[in-house]
Amino acid sequence: MKKIVSYILIGILLLGANFSSWTHVQAKSMDEVDNKINELQKEKEALKDKQGDITNKQDKTDQKIDKNLSKQDTVESDIKTIDKKLSNTKTKIKAKQDEIKSTNEKLEQLKTKIKNLKVEIKELQDSIKEREALLKERLRTIQKNGGSMKYMEVILGSQSFSDFISRSSAVNTIMDSDKNIMESLAADKKALEKKKIEIQESKKDVEQKKNALEDQKNELESLKTQLDEQAAEKEKLMAQLEEEHEQLEDYKMSLEEQQRVMEQQAAAIDKAKKSAMNQKAELERQAKERRAKAQSSSSNHSGGSSNSGNISTGGSGTLIWPANGRFSSGYGSRSLGYHYGIDIANSVGTPIHAAESGTVTRAEYSNSYGNVVYIYHPHLNLTTVYAHMSSLSVSYGQQVSVGQQIGNMGNTGNSFGSHCHFEVHKGQWKYHSGVNPMPYLK
Repeated sequence: MKKIVSYILIGILLLGANFSSWTHVQAKSMDEVDNKINELQKEKEALKDKQGDITNKQDKTDQKIDKNLSKQDTVESDIKTIDKKLSNTKTKIKAKQDEIKSTNEKLEQLKTKIKNLKVEIKELQDSIKEREALLKERLRTIQKNGGSMKYMEVILGSQSFSDFISRSSAVNTIMDSDKNIMESLAADKKALEKKKIEIQESKKDVEQKKNALEDQKNELESLKTQLDEQAAEKEKLMAQLEEEHEQLEDYKMSLEEQQRVMEQQAAAIDKAKKSAMNQKAELERQAKERRAKAQSSSSNHSGGSSNSGNISTGGSGTLIWPANGRFSSGYGSRSLGYHYGIDIANSVGTPIHAAESGTVTRAEYSNSYGNVVYIYHPHLNLTTVYAHMSSLSVSYGQQVSVGQQIGNMGNTGNSFGSHCHFEVHKGQWKYHSGVNPMPYLK
């Protein structure tokens, strides 16, 4: 009888010890689940604050967009005004070019006329010299014969009537010749003076035309300079407009992308929190069931044992390399900006694996990242990013285990060559907040 009582007492003690051990393990698991739920709640609150910040930035950006659009309208109006001025200036330049062409033609005509006048003057001067020589000869003849010629003596000295007629005709011829020579000389001198006046006036006209041409040329050059300045101003305004537009669109896209990622992360946290709550409920159910069994066993004076295992909360805090390949670029500053991760290069299609177990908070195409996957690791409070993939093997909200393939290496998005761009973020993903992944990798 004593032996039976001893067995019963030993069974009760063993049962109590087993239940106590299980209760300790169960309490530990419950504490871990509670801690996980608290961490997720903190992450959710922090994420909510970040979403609020992004919303404020979006509001401010919208205001800047409105101002920028207003400025763009002003710049567009300025460009139209410049275009109109350019058109008017080109019309004026064309008119000036036509005037210069016409003036050049007139100038060539005047030069030809001056050249002809010089030839005529030379001929006239030669004719005058001949007549002056003839008159000088006549004067010398008159002086030889004692002064003025005695035309009557010549006539009266006729020997016959026919001689009289001949002498009279000769005297008339001589007198007419002298008269013609005198009149021609006077006319030639007058013509010479007229030609001189004409050539002087022509010269003056040519000089005026030349000066007018120079003025037109200077005006044309001034208009051309004005045209060049207006064209340069137009190019500057266009470049500024395009640059502002590009920066505005990039920033707007960045904010929209951040907001979308934050929403996805919030949904993933809610899902993980729900899973933890279900896990806690299951632990409570198991605890209740175990207590009921313990009470039943205690009442029946029977002992037993339990092998309930601890719920693992995930890895050691270190990450595996996401892909095989060549380390092609490190974390840090570059000539064209800052590199917020590392690059692992290999051929297109090379498998890419999750660096640690966690929840997919993003799996889609991004203009900058290409095909990209974000994985949040709540037990490490880290988010890893895998970018530029050729294809994706996981979807948003999916639970993945360490080493699980999530996609294939590629060259999508803003990429130069097939590689995996890998980032590590403390907590949830934030724009340009990636830290150096090397200390987190095995």
